[in-house]
Amino acid sequence: MSLSRQTGASVVLASLLLVMLAPDALAGAGGTEFNNVWTLLTGWVEGLLGRIIAIVFVIVGLVAGVVRGSIMGFVLGIASGVGLFAAPTIITNIVTATL
Repeated sequence: MSLSRQTGASVVLASLLLVMLAPDALAGAGGTEFNNVWTLLTGWVEGLLGRIIAIVFVIVGLVAGVVRGSIMGFVLGIASGVGLFAAPTIITNIVTATL
């Protein structure tokens, strides 16, 4: 057996051994200590602060579009504002999705 084959076989064997020795990974509904942070950030993004940031995105995009002579700055500003406002809903739907 050549050295490279022997090294490859050793790596595979060590990897399998580590996988078998790994503790079970359990996903659960824990992590409730972060609920307050999630609620705070969601409130900011979906509330008045999020609306202010979204309108700033639109204004900056509009100015960038006028300076560059292209509407793409305005489109990116609108997309950023909508993305900011919709992000908590999208994240919640992705994380709580069931198959």
